[in-house]
Amino acid sequence: MRSSGPTAIPRFIGRFVLPALFAALFAAPLWFMVVGSLRPAGWPPPRTLELLPPEPSVAAYARLPELIPLFRYLANSAMVVAVAVPVTVVVASLTGFGLRLLTPAARRRAVLGLLAVLLVPVTAVWATRFELFRLAGVVDTYVPLLAPALLAGSPFLVLLYTWAFGGVPDSQLGAARLEGARWLTIWRRVALPQVRPATLAVAVLAFTFHWSSLIDPLLYLHSGDRYTYPLGLQFLRLLNPTDWPLLMAGCVVATVPCVVVFLLAQRILLNDDPLAALRSGGRR
Repeated sequence: MRSSGPTAIPRFIGRFVLPALFAALFAAPLWFMVVGSLRPAGWPPPRTLELLPPEPSVAAYARLPELIPLFRYLANSAMVVAVAVPVTVVVASLTGFGLRLLTPAARRRAVLGLLAVLLVPVTAVWATRFELFRLAGVVDTYVPLLAPALLAGSPFLVLLYTWAFGGVPDSQLGAARLEGARWLTIWRRVALPQVRPATLAVAVLAFTFHWSSLIDPLLYLHSGDRYTYPLGLQFLRLLNPTDWPLLMAGCVVATVPCVVVFLLAQRILLNDDPLAALRSGGRR
């Protein structure tokens, strides 16, 4: 009991104080946005740190639908992520599982190839991609926005699944094959349930990428009724570049879905029964 005294303080710091400091560090920009959005119209950004503005107001949120078709843009973004995220998860997991089945030498070559593709700047292929989509006649549609999902979104997501599937024992795969299961069945029933953290991570990253994507909608969408919310936020900045509370309110609306998805994924990951976590919502 006496020896536990000196070690109790470092353990308390490691388990509670340091995580709280890191959480506060990452939450500070979110709180800064929320506080900025609650400032009265026309007020400049605060010069010092403040917990709440002197006269909090939600007028900036009420003005958003008056300046841009807010709900139309949000619905368009929601439609894109509703299609792109499941497709990204399926393609990335299938590709990662395929790499898992390769021989070690072939897997190393494939991983090196993915790393090489990952090093290519996105800006280097913008012109080529635009010309391909233009020739295909799909400009001003959602096809260019959903096309990255058909390629697993990013080589990083494939590598993440490849690393996760590496923890699936060969004995389980071999036993499933001996029982006559096909590789797709093994992927769905044996391998995929064992890499749930990787699936949640890929889903959150894909959601964040497609929800916050600005360049692709800016390049390919021309009709106003198809614009996604990041484009609407850019137009809002051009319409009112000096209205700080309005811009912060738009940023808060753009950030809230990502935060909610992250918190939901964390709750599912920490719960032994994912379906029970979804049914219980925020209740313990």
